[in-house]
Amino acid sequence: MENTLELYQRPYDPDEPTVCIDETTKQLTQEVIEPLPAAPGQPERFDTLYKRNGVATIFMLFEPLGGWRRVAVTEGKTRLDWAWQIRQLLDEDYPRARKVHLVMDNLNTHGGASLYEAFAPEEARRLLSRLEFHYTPKHGSWLDMAEIELSILSRQCLDRRIPDAPTLVREVQAWQNDRNNKPSKVNWQFTTKDARNAGQK
Repeated sequence: MENTLELYQRPYDPDEPTVCIDETTKQLTQEVIEPLPAAPGQPERFDTLYKRNGVATIFMLFEPLGGWRRVAVTEGKTRLDWAWQIRQLLDEDYPRARKVHLVMDNLNTHGGASLYEAFAPEEARRLLSRLEFHYTPKHGSWLDMAEIELSILSRQCLDRRIPDAPTLVREVQAWQNDRNNKPSKVNWQFTTKDARNAGQK
């Protein structure tokens, strides 16, 4: 916990940005009966029946001090899916950063082995040389600010039926662009001192 909290206290450094990553799933559900449109004094009404169209994975990559985020929709959350997100982060999102500090939970796909599984050893090593992993403690995933962003995404964009992956991609892209165009940096207040004081109570 202290490692993550100390990282969050560092001033913004474009050469060594801090990026949080997390993922969630979204059940894709399609209406079976067309909803009844809203009318005066009556909201839009939906039938309880729906058709399941599978599950999509949503990756959230979030730089809290820069107020930037990227949301990616994939079919799964395997080691390869994670590795491709990391490669895009380093080569496309932060090509000039010397090192990226990556905050994440201890999911078994989150680690250097996934890069070696996805890419040739030389490529995996190249990517790893620009990464520093910061794992949140057990039961401490709330320290990963990407989880906060996923919660906001869920409330603002995913709290309804979305029928298929193309629609999901379009919706989260619009949400991402809107969030990135507004000042939405995180003012993190919880410090190492706070954590130690809480532990003494």
